[in-house]
Amino acid sequence: MNIETYPDLIRAAGQQSEPQRLLFVFAKAELPNGYTDTQKHNFDQGHGGALAPVLCVDKLPDEVADFSALVTESKNTGVDWDIAFVSALGGRGGFAPNSDEATQPLKMMMEKIQGGMIADFLTFNKTGELVALY
Repeated sequence: MNIETYPDLIRAAGQQSEPQRLLFVFAKAELPNGYTDTQKHNFDQGHGGALAPVLCVDKLPDEVADFSALVTESKNTGVDWDIAFVSALGGRGGFAPNSDEATQPLKMMMEKIQGGMIADFLTFNKTGELVALY
């Protein structure tokens, strides 16, 4: 299935042979260390920068069927973010992974994002639109 929207992601998760747990890492755009004047200018114009993970959570698909509910929940943390990275963790034996089983994969996601290795993740902005990062 080609995922082009957040509802597509939720549908795809429901169509897997084993129940899924969705992994979310929220990141904030910031200027990189040692930035140049050009980088600062571009960043001030809303372009460029580095994405730093600021928050993570795991959820069952039915807990976050609507992206706006996820955004509202994230606002309650008081942590601002710009991009949500999403991955899925498959269950086994008909059971979805629990939150404890999601801890290590979430840490690995955060490490990959910090290292700029983001190709394995879907990325959504705050309005739930799928975005491509380069």
